[in-house]
Amino acid sequence: MNTASLPLPLTTERLELRAFRTADFSAYAAYHGRADVYRFLYMPAPTGQALQDQFAGVLDQPFAQDGDTLRLAVTRRADGALVGEVLLKIASRDALQAEVGYIFHPDFAGQGYATEAVAAMLGLGFETLDCHRIFARLDALNAGSVGVVERLGLRREAHLVQNDRFDGVWGDEYIYAMLASEWQSRRKP
Repeated sequence: MNTASLPLPLTTERLELRAFRTADFSAYAAYHGRADVYRFLYMPAPTGQALQDQFAGVLDQPFAQDGDTLRLAVTRRADGALVGEVLLKIASRDALQAEVGYIFHPDFAGQGYATEAVAAMLGLGFETLDCHRIFARLDALNAGSVGVVERLGLRREAHLVQNDRFDGVWGDEYIYAMLASEWQSRRKP
């Protein structure tokens, strides 16, 4: 699958989810360069050339094989402000599984943007890409992220205890998931 065949951009009531553009770098760097954003990602925030290289990779990502990721910029329709990003990573083409993820600038937290954007990605995954199961992996301490997936009806399937370590601190991880049949049953007729 290539991104050219996808129905992009995706639009919701308040948001547009579209491919990243070169002009997005400063807005992207404004949240990717923050330690508080990377706190739950188990890695230090990139800086300098590493941040530029990471963004260059976002601009040119394949989306066809296991491990490939579709990463979309989330912008407000009202003013075009880039508020964050969502992603869908092919976990297994054979098993029809994908991982959903999201990163939002803290200045835009608490306004429901993440929930709205992730719902759009679930729709893309289930309705366009024919995924059977979509899952999310979250740091157990990331209450905001837990709220997003729970509001969307994903169920907690696992609690991995001290499965990762960053800066000498062990962290737990939750795995939430939804099946295509569950997505269809929660959709309004």
